[in-house]
Amino acid sequence: MTNYQHIEIEQRGAVRWLWLNRPDVRNAFNDALIADIAAAFADVEASPDTRVVVVAGRGPSFCAGADLNWMRAMANYGHADNHSDALKVARMFHAVHSCSKPVVARVHGDAFGGGVGLVACCDIVIATASASFCLSEVRLGLIPAVISPYVAAAIGPRACRRYFLTAERFDAATAERLGLVHRVVAPDALADARDEIIGHLLKGGPAAQGAAKELIQRVSYAKIDEALRRDTAWRIADARGSAEGKEGIAAFLEKRKPNWQ
Repeated sequence: MTNYQHIEIEQRGAVRWLWLNRPDVRNAFNDALIADIAAAFADVEASPDTRVVVVAGRGPSFCAGADLNWMRAMANYGHADNHSDALKVARMFHAVHSCSKPVVARVHGDAFGGGVGLVACCDIVIATASASFCLSEVRLGLIPAVISPYVAAAIGPRACRRYFLTAERFDAATAERLGLVHRVVAPDALADARDEIIGHLLKGGPAAQGAAKELIQRVSYAKIDEALRRDTAWRIADARGSAEGKEGIAAFLEKRKPNWQ
């Protein structure tokens, strides 16, 4: 497993925890943390024993966006260097978003800027009631560019028009209403809510879950035409004929647990 500078890895059975571990700067992104996250998700893909990933933050916040010192250095970059740096960030977010395993975000404290992007890239998000969110880029004369595909998919373009432009903070209840967060709980209920979701995820077929994530990307906003009908029919035919699909159906008919449980 890779040695990380700013991530702490914890393997609990089939669940891998990725702890963002820069608590002194509220887990803000710098180039090292960005590289760590990308590498951590590459390691997840290479780990057959990992079924679920949990992303969480050490210290008082989940992720406060960009590190100020990193931003200060970027201010002196030329366009080519800025583009190269931004591509690394974009690829990191894509690694989280495209992970074949279910990814759960455990959010507390602040999730600002890129922290909101990281939340939006995760499949299921549980937040404490005191969590706070902000897409703050325009107040710095910037835009939430590389995170925008994921945030827009989570909350929709209409909400983006408000929160990209105003950069106002919004609370966990609002994040839940917008679709960025799936469940809001009291801090002392966070562990139980997390474990409940993990329990549900571990009951699903791992290959089927990866295929379901790909399916979502294929059908979201797609025109329902003959090509899409053929594609979805092909996908279910593949699932039915797979070893996992056959085992799942057999287990259901025989009233037993499938072998992945």
